[in-house]
Amino acid sequence: MSDMTQIRTGRHCTFALHAHLVFVTKYRHKVFADRHLVRMEEIMRDVCADFECELVEFNGEKNHVHLLVNFPPKVALSKLVNSLKGVSSRRLRQEYPELVRHYWRAQRLWSGSYFAGSAGGAPLSIVRQYIEQQNRPL
Repeated sequence: MSDMTQIRTGRHCTFALHAHLVFVTKYRHKVFADRHLVRMEEIMRDVCADFECELVEFNGEKNHVHLLVNFPPKVALSKLVNSLKGVSSRRLRQEYPELVRHYWRAQRLWSGSYFAGSAGGAPLSIVRQYIEQQNRPL
C-alpha cells in the first residue's frame, strides 16, 4: 500500500492525485457476500493496473463499494470509472451465475451514477493560504 503523500512522476509532470470512488448497486439491492467483494477487489486492482493507476484501498458492503485510487493526470476519471464498473459487472456475472437475479431488466449490476471525491493533500484552506502568500510579479 502506498503512502497518501507519495509523489509520482510521469514523463512531463509530477503528481499526487487520489480519488475516493463509491459505486452503488442498481436499486441498492443487497448483492454482495464476502466472496464477491474479495474477487471484486482483485478485478478492480487489475483494471487500475491497466490504467497505470493504483488501488490504494478497497472495501464494501452488500450494496456498495468504496475505492481509493491513485491515478496519473493523463487518466480521465470517468473512463476509469466506466471500466471499473463494466469489467467488474461482466466478470462477476460470468463467475457467479447466481448473481443474475440481481441483474433485472437492463442486465446491470451497478447504478448508473457514482460518487467521486478528491482525497489527500493539504486541506483547501491551507492550499488557498499558500497561493495567497506567493510573491506576485511587479
